[in-house]
Amino acid sequence: MAMRIHGAPCSWGVDDPKNPHLPPWARVLDEAREAGYAGLELGPYGYMPLDVGVLGAELQRRGLHLVAGTIFDDLVSADNLPALLRQADEIGALLKALPPPASEPGQRRPAPYLVIIDWGHRERDLAAGRSDAAPRLSDADWARMVDHIRQIADLARERHGIRSVIHPHAGGSIEFADEIRRIAADIPDATAGLCLDTGHLHYSGMDPVAWLREFAHRLDYVHFKDVDAARHREVLAGAPVPFFEACARGVMCPIGQGSLDYPAIRAVLQEIGYQGHITVEQERDPRQADTSLRDVRISRDFLRGIGFQ
Repeated sequence: MAMRIHGAPCSWGVDDPKNPHLPPWARVLDEAREAGYAGLELGPYGYMPLDVGVLGAELQRRGLHLVAGTIFDDLVSADNLPALLRQADEIGALLKALPPPASEPGQRRPAPYLVIIDWGHRERDLAAGRSDAAPRLSDADWARMVDHIRQIADLARERHGIRSVIHPHAGGSIEFADEIRRIAADIPDATAGLCLDTGHLHYSGMDPVAWLREFAHRLDYVHFKDVDAARHREVLAGAPVPFFEACARGVMCPIGQGSLDYPAIRAVLQEIGYQGHITVEQERDPRQADTSLRDVRISRDFLRGIGFQ
């Protein structure tokens, strides 16, 4: 298998760019390099600079590249479409201008990617991981979200040559089995692929091995997480907890220290012939970022130990 392991700013608690406790983005670059990652994601829109001269020089100095940028926003509301398209255009332009990550033989689609995630609905956030309690979108709202995703993906591809991937995410409108299958049916592969996240699948009651196998034909990109079993049980057994509050409580842990069977995940990726890029994530409160380097290094070392080079 030819796979490259990357990091992501969320492992330093960077999910909301307005959070006053975020670590400096240059520190994230430094520690990603120190932990042995090949590159990293851009993080949420507004965190790292979109100036290709500034960011490109800092990446080059550390021997890093960007594997993906992310739209992490409300994909449903009609009023938000201009903001979504602006993000797609600005992120796409940056990714296109930077040196791309190396492609591997047999890789479905070359990086970098534009990762598309629905987020920003309080009622769904409180139902994260609880399929029976989560309200589904109406048919009209679903159709509008699908149209927005198509417009984002078309803009990124046609204007910048960037491949979009849809990321099911705990607490968003695309989370559970019925929603993942529905979005895969409604958005053709020619428009966008999938980025499946092992931790989100497990958090939301699905078997990552089975889902990686089922959607091998749509799988352009993969995220790795691990989930602390005891904290996961506590979160789902008690009063509804927003997803990032659960993360602040430590529900995500270093790879190899949680519930997920990573030797089995490696085996299924080998079985389906997955080649290319994997990004390791461990969401947390940014006020806990002082332990990020320790944890991302643990994750990287564990994956290297089971055969992910």
